[in-house]
Amino acid sequence: MASIPSEFTMADFPAVTFLNSESVALPVSIPASATTLAGFREWALSDDFPERGKITFVAGGLIVDMSPESFEKHSDIKTEISRVLSNLVREQNVGRLHIDGVLITNIPAGVSNEPDIVYLAKETVSSGRAKLIQVVEKSVQSSKELVGTVDWVLEIVSPSSIRKDNVLLREAYYRSGIGEYWIVDVLGDAIDFQVLVPGEGGYVATEPVEGWYRSPTFDREFRLDREKEDDGYWLYTLHMREG
Repeated sequence: MASIPSEFTMADFPAVTFLNSESVALPVSIPASATTLAGFREWALSDDFPERGKITFVAGGLIVDMSPESFEKHSDIKTEISRVLSNLVREQNVGRLHIDGVLITNIPAGVSNEPDIVYLAKETVSSGRAKLIQVVEKSVQSSKELVGTVDWVLEIVSPSSIRKDNVLLREAYYRSGIGEYWIVDVLGDAIDFQVLVPGEGGYVATEPVEGWYRSPTFDREFRLDREKEDDGYWLYTLHMREG
């Protein structure tokens, strides 16, 4: 059975049963309406949307990635960063940190997707820059989509998302007006940790000072390190200090 790349656009595969990296059939029935931003949002909030994988509307098309996350090169990093930041946000009572499964949409920028982690400040909601859209599921009302401009996003690069995270989403998040974008890439021999802030015409990477990166959003400095444990796996640590 021929394998199908884990990253592709609707222009390449208008309708197909997609396969993950283990060649296990994962049927994804994509409605024709999902080729527009409005149609994609409707599908993403419906019961027909796949529970596994990441499907992104960006740059006028869909990118469908059904590959499972790597524990060591993805989920462990996400867990550590969320641990540190969620504690900080909760202590300061300034907003909420959302991990996985939260659809963010910016209509002018033409993007709708689920980042690895999203931060939304209370002030952003009260000002109307971002709005939580509620849907009814089995007679229960719940928020499933953030429409507008969130304050901060994180993407952890996987082998299938290199171009999406570094090019397509980087451009789309900038057009969305998101004030800070973190990209973490551990696919190589060292950690590539980028703290991106808006510049003229696009994001620019902040320069570290003795290994520390300052975050305007959280008003702190951060450093991401790792060390091998006895079992041979990496242990990631996000260090934080006041700038």
